[in-house]
Amino acid sequence: MYLNNIMIEDERLERIISIAQSSLLPLVKGALYYTIPLTVITFSIGLVLAVVTALARISELKLLAALARVYVSAIRGTPLLVQLFIIFYGLPNLGITIDSFPAAVIGFSLNVGAYASEIVRAAILSIPKGQWEAAYSLGMSYRQTLKRIIFPQAARVSIPPLSNTFISLVKDTSLASLILVAEMFRKAQEIASMNYEFLLLYTETGIIYWVICFLLSIAQDRIEKRLNRYIAR
Repeated sequence: MYLNNIMIEDERLERIISIAQSSLLPLVKGALYYTIPLTVITFSIGLVLAVVTALARISELKLLAALARVYVSAIRGTPLLVQLFIIFYGLPNLGITIDSFPAAVIGFSLNVGAYASEIVRAAILSIPKGQWEAAYSLGMSYRQTLKRIIFPQAARVSIPPLSNTFISLVKDTSLASLILVAEMFRKAQEIASMNYEFLLLYTETGIIYWVICFLLSIAQDRIEKRLNRYIAR
């Protein structure tokens, strides 16, 4: 009886190791082909949207500022999952059908754009008004003042919170699995549904997410240290 239990445990351990090894490559492919590209693309689009929205929020044009405020409020006031479902499952009712990956890009970009716009807006507003006035007194236009004076300083202020947004986005992309994007978490779900090793697959997926975020955190620290060193000079 004792020997039988040992043999069963050994077989169980060998099975777990075999599944962990065979599932690693599909999970890494899911990260490389979908999770990371989805993160990079949506953050890039979202950042552009954030800058435009932030400038609209501080604009003297009341209608423009109001539209930007409504956009930010709507996105921040609704769950990301609901936004993704509206785009992927809801829009077909209006005759607008979008494939899963583009739908994820649209949903995540709108979400990142709204949240990041508040970061960018706060960074721009942190620059003293005297620098605007000084730039205008030198004959600079609004665009030149933004490009040469305001944006470089605002970028330094906004990099830490924007880096946190980027790292959070890596984890949030797992929600794309619910609109059928074959990213890393969906790969884990597919493999686990075949061998019923849910704990193993989800833990393995969590470790890969952690490794990605850990590497990004190291990059964030280095960027911040480099900026601080620049400031010290």
